[in-house]
Amino acid sequence: MDAIKPLPQVSSFSASVFSFLDDRFRDAADLSQSPALVSELETEISELDQRLAGLNRQLESGLASYASFSDRIGGLLIGVNAKLADLSSSRSASDGGKEEEETREHVAGEELPSLAKEVAQVESVRAYAETALKLDTLVGDIEDAVMSSLNKNLRTSRSSGFEEVRLHAIKTLQKTEEILSLVAKRHPRWGRLVSAVDHRVDRALAMLRPQAIADYRALLTSLGWPPQLSNLTSSSLDSKSDDIQNPLFNMEGNLKSQYCGNFHALCSLQGLQLQRKSRQLGSHKGENVLFHQPLWAIEELVNPLTVASQRHFAKWSEKPEFIFALVYKITRDYVDSMDELLQPLVDKAKLAGYSCREEWVSAMVSSLSLYLVKEIFPTYVGQLNEPDLSSEAKVSWLHLIDLMISFDKRAQSLVSQSGILSLQEDGNLLRISSLSVFCDRPDWLDIWAEIELDERLVKLKAEMDNDRNWTVKVQDELISTSNVYRPPIVSSILLQHLSSIIERSKSVPAIYLRARFLRLAASSTIQKFLDCLLLRCQEAEGLTALTENNDLIKVSNSINAGHYIESVLDEWCEDVFFLEMGSGQDNPQEAPGQENFTEPSEGIFGEEFEKLEKFRLEWINKLSVVVFRGLDARTREYIKNRKQWQEKRDKEWTVSRALVGALDYLQGKTSIIQENLNKADFTAMWRSLASEIDKLFFNSILMANVKFSDDGVERFREDMEVLYGVFRGWCVRPEGFFPKLSEGLTLLKMKEKQVKEGLSRGEKWLRENGVRYMTEAEAKRIAKSRVFS
Repeated sequence: MDAIKPLPQVSSFSASVFSFLDDRFRDAADLSQSPALVSELETEISELDQRLAGLNRQLESGLASYASFSDRIGGLLIGVNAKLADLSSSRSASDGGKEEEETREHVAGEELPSLAKEVAQVESVRAYAETALKLDTLVGDIEDAVMSSLNKNLRTSRSSGFEEVRLHAIKTLQKTEEILSLVAKRHPRWGRLVSAVDHRVDRALAMLRPQAIADYRALLTSLGWPPQLSNLTSSSLDSKSDDIQNPLFNMEGNLKSQYCGNFHALCSLQGLQLQRKSRQLGSHKGENVLFHQPLWAIEELVNPLTVASQRHFAKWSEKPEFIFALVYKITRDYVDSMDELLQPLVDKAKLAGYSCREEWVSAMVSSLSLYLVKEIFPTYVGQLNEPDLSSEAKVSWLHLIDLMISFDKRAQSLVSQSGILSLQEDGNLLRISSLSVFCDRPDWLDIWAEIELDERLVKLKAEMDNDRNWTVKVQDELISTSNVYRPPIVSSILLQHLSSIIERSKSVPAIYLRARFLRLAASSTIQKFLDCLLLRCQEAEGLTALTENNDLIKVSNSINAGHYIESVLDEWCEDVFFLEMGSGQDNPQEAPGQENFTEPSEGIFGEEFEKLEKFRLEWINKLSVVVFRGLDARTREYIKNRKQWQEKRDKEWTVSRALVGALDYLQGKTSIIQENLNKADFTAMWRSLASEIDKLFFNSILMANVKFSDDGVERFREDMEVLYGVFRGWCVRPEGFFPKLSEGLTLLKMKEKQVKEGLSRGEKWLRENGVRYMTEAEAKRIAKSRVFS
């Protein structure tokens, strides 16, 4: 029978042993558990002995490997020394003759490069061996520390050694990563060594991270997180609670130290993982790629809050405004603790680019978005497909969008209060926007755009059906273009609807989604307005062929409205908001060949702009054609009277009697158009009209083999002067817009000798005398029509 060993002196016990015994034996009743404890300790000691034996074997293997490397290196160094000795002896034995010269050439040409190469190989092998041994030692320490941190007894005791072991593991991981980064940059051929170390480190991290997260969750529970939400009421959601119990602020002593240690450990692990991912991706792609991940520690704070909040959400399915109010209240009430307590820990972990405030708000917004995707939107989509509930579902849908836009603005305001973050970047907006749900469900965005379009068109149609809106002009001095284009009020109403759609689209966090929304809602609204303009003009043309003044006014107002919208769209497309949509930033998930909603070359409204311009030019031309046809019908008798150009001129009349009615018609119609059409389009109209009149009189009179006497030339000159006078109110030299008539008169007024001698010189003479629009044949034909007395 073995002798009973005496108990050791109490003074020899360490602090950890005292802590262990105090935890196990709290009273006399616990003494009955001594045999089980002894058995458990013996089992654990046996396991530790086995691990120690394994580590010893691993150490022996490492030392043997290192010894073999050392032997190999020693052999190579001996060979190098021998060659250096041979080189020295060959130099000392040489006598300066021909053999010495040959020896030097041989050494310089062959032996020295070979020797340098061998030395470099030796150095490379030595560096590889040292690096491999150092990494093996570090990874071994990591694995030991990870296994120790998982030790059940050490974890149960909650001693300071437990936290120290985990911290040691994290620091060793960081040292290992620093060495691997240097190896990857300086020795890219050592890929197998890096891969082997990564494999072992990944296994260690696979055990360390879940346990760290589990410990963090348990610690949060012991802190009383999440805080109670049962005392919330709908009336208290909009006000900030002064007596809010924030467990993060109420931590004290050892509990606070443990929480800060766990939080810092999680942040350090995440930073380490980001460094490893950056290195691994950089080694393959040639550049460092760092993907932003949500902060694990903040996510663990938000997840239990989300579960607790959803019990309230279920009661408010018909009142989504309460859901948004609750999420915002929680986000706002606890955001200060992120800056004051947690941000210093993130900075200590050297997690660059992370803001606890931003991560907190982002995580809360993400939890809300997930609930909307799972519970709210599917219900609304289902209601839209039911005829009886369709109209109510559209109202509910728009109300939900309004709530989301309002919530996003308030959430982004919370983030911006830190003063260090710009929310203009697409990535940040996506993370702090509930409207990011449309990134994964663009079909829901299409539904929103369709509902928005229907609502706008109903209101716009009522305004367009009001004739008063087509006659009263916009009188807004703040809009510089309104006085230029003289648009009717209906065009301003359209712009108000477009501005509202554009303003709502700005809340969409992704550029390609904004473009998609605007193409579906805003562009379709513009197209509907353009269809209305075209219909009004066609109705006027179909009823009276635009012969009535009221119809001319109707068409003029439509042209004004279209040109005004066209000019505003042109100004808008120069704004940065629209230029971004034309920068080629398309849907990253969109496959090639699918519909693209951005138009880099023409702008977001490029197609509508072209249609408006085409409409305007077409109906300006029609106004010109209508007036010209009326003038043509009234000048037929004047043109047919070929004898009048050989008769004596009636000095009592400054214009031919047959032309008076036609010119009066021309003056009246152009005056009506001038009063109602904007200046730019009226200028285009009368210039086109002048060009047609010039061709009419030139071809029908000057080119019609008519004979002109002196009195006939003078009569024709006076008639044309009166014609020019109609256009003199819009330009200084109207005859410049009747080039062929003016040049024809120039030839008719020349003397007979001057004409004959000049025409004999050909085209050069015509150009010298200012005749540029007529051909030589036309000039000769006019000259033949002249009858000299």
